[in-house]
Amino acid sequence: MDERLRFLFVVCIIMFPSVVLGECTCDEDDGDRDKKKALRYKIAAIISILVGGGIGVLIPILGKTIPSLRPEKNIFFIIKAFAAGVILATGFIHVLPDAFESLTSPCLNEHPWGDFPFTGFVAMVSAIGTLMVDAFATSYYSRSHFKKSQPAVCGDEEKAGEHEGHVHVHTHATHGHSHGSVPSSDDDGLSSSELIRHRVISQVLELGIVVHSVIIGISLGASESPKTIKPLVAALTFHQFFEGMGLGGCIVQAKFKVRAVAIMALFFSLTTPVGIGIGIGITEVYDENSPTALIVEGVLNAASAGILIYMALVDLLAADFMNPKMQSNGRLQVGANLSLLIGAGLMSLIAKWA
Repeated sequence: MDERLRFLFVVCIIMFPSVVLGECTCDEDDGDRDKKKALRYKIAAIISILVGGGIGVLIPILGKTIPSLRPEKNIFFIIKAFAAGVILATGFIHVLPDAFESLTSPCLNEHPWGDFPFTGFVAMVSAIGTLMVDAFATSYYSRSHFKKSQPAVCGDEEKAGEHEGHVHVHTHATHGHSHGSVPSSDDDGLSSSELIRHRVISQVLELGIVVHSVIIGISLGASESPKTIKPLVAALTFHQFFEGMGLGGCIVQAKFKVRAVAIMALFFSLTTPVGIGIGIGITEVYDENSPTALIVEGVLNAASAGILIYMALVDLLAADFMNPKMQSNGRLQVGANLSLLIGAGLMSLIAKWA
């Protein structure tokens, strides 16, 4: 009896490592493949995600025609806080874990991928890069705008010079000088610098969202497992819907021309469906567990996460929550904080399926 127990104990010790290692494989799982059924789900995903993303991005854009939903109203702060929570959760809960999973996969060589936390490093560099782009782009467009709006010199009667957003006027008739800031503003009271800032924010934010959307689209399109695709259809539809609301709110504040708004909304709506189409086209040659695919996906996801986290915290939440209008309104602060938590919570919940 003792000999049998010893034998079983030795067998268990020998087999345990192989069982553990057997769970971690780089081979494709052929057990759940069904190309025809998977293709039907993919087509349904393309239509569903296209419609969901389109509706999400258009709600804020079309909502500006309703007086109560205009950017200067309190309700817009609450909607934007919800959207910022969605984008923040996308970066932390959806994109960054995927990047960690890709770049720490056992399918990659231990050296150098196991020697250094590349995911966090890429996300950090991406966030710093976003800050630099944000600052330089805002500075460049501000200088360009002030040069265009610089008043012309008219003889000896009046001489005007504009520098750093200030206008200096000298009139010989009165021998007087006038100094002061003369910011131009639009119908909603936004200064030119604020408008430029909103435009830079909306474009950088769209870049971060688009990179992630293409990657998840390719991953879904390349999969041939109906079990994997089925829950993703609904989850990614809601995912794109909420992200669209966040981006749409930023586009509204940027006050682009109709053509630019249409291009940005269409570009966002099409990225995931186009990614799915690319995935369908490369199904035969694409291996999601290949080192090349893992590295490319991991690096791009980490970069996307850095962009989204920076934009959500700095350009969306910090800018609005420190706004004097919100600081002086206790009810608006409470509403915005609740809206932020609800947006982040709902997007986090979706991570259970996507």
